[in-house]
This record gives sequence, structure tokens and C-alpha cells, in this order.
Amino acid sequence: MRTALAGLARSWGARVLEASSVAEAIALLSPPPDLIIADVWLSDGSVREVLEEAALAWPHPSTIVISGRASAREAFELAQMGVRAYLPKPVSLAELAAAVDRVRAQPPVVDPLIAELVGRTGLRQVGERVSRVMFRQALSIAGGSRSDAARLLDVSRQAVQQRLRGESPRGSGQPDPDPETPPSIRS
Repeated sequence: MRTALAGLARSWGARVLEASSVAEAIALLSPPPDLIIADVWLSDGSVREVLEEAALAWPHPSTIVISGRASAREAFELAQMGVRAYLPKPVSLAELAAAVDRVRAQPPVVDPLIAELVGRTGLRQVGERVSRVMFRQALSIAGGSRSDAARLLDVSRQAVQQRLRGESPRGSGQPDPDPETPPSIRS
């Protein structure tokens, strides 16, 4: 099955990296791929370990998981870990292609995650976190290019520059530190 999936992805023009184990998959996360397609169960463990490592990568890869043994609860938990599509086995190549198209075309549904924050986190903190993550992801995707990141975010290049200088893009003059931004992206 893995060979057929890899062949399909190559036919789309994708650069395909294959792994049969958690250890191999984790080793292939640097630089991070755009998309991960994985079985829930690999030869030496669960895809969860791979997903935990992938969550640390910038830019974050989208993930599709396939399984013949995952329960509904596990599929739900995988979705909470950021899996964008879950496909039960047996899966056809047409079903996989449709899932890839959906994942690539649609932004992730974040409403349930945001709703969970009500009463736990202040609105300003959520807004600042969303801003940090979006700026970091855009800069990573754009290879550090401020102009390309601005296009991805639909903001001005000045807003990106202000963010990198530690100024609030809202013009308040208050610093907006981002300790999670790697030094290669900071000015």
C-alpha cells in the first residue's frame, strides 16, 4: 500500500519520503514536509510520536492518517493532535487523492479549539498567540522573506517588519516579543 501511495504522490509531482517506522519518520521531519500521510501503527510504535515531533516543526506539516484498527476515540484524539483527515482502511487511491485535495484547499477548523479557551484564556492572549503562530508559519513557509510572508498573511510588509522588530503591528508601540521565533527569522 505504501508503494502505491508513494507512486500516486510522485505522479502529482511531490517529493516523496518514505518511512516504515517511527524512528525513520522522525528522522525525515527536518526540513519539515508540507504533508504527512501515515498509518496510525508503524513497525515500532504509534504515529502519535511522529505527530508530537511534527508539531515542533516550522512550518507545520498537514497530516492525513490511515488506519484499519483505530477506534472512533483514537480518530478524535488524532484530530485533537492536528490530523486534518482520517481515512479508515481499506482506502482507495481516489479517496486518498480527494482527502489530499481537501486538506490542501481548506483551512483547518479551529472553532472548537478556540471555544475550549473561553473561561480559560483571555481574548487578548488568544489573539496574540494566533498572531505569533501565523507570523511564524508564514515566515517559515516564505523561507524568511518578509514580502512573501506579508502576502501569505494579507498584511503589509511593514507589519511583518514591525513584528520582527518587536513592535506591535497595531501601532501601540508596545513590544510584542516572540521568544518562540527562531533566531534565523528574527531581525
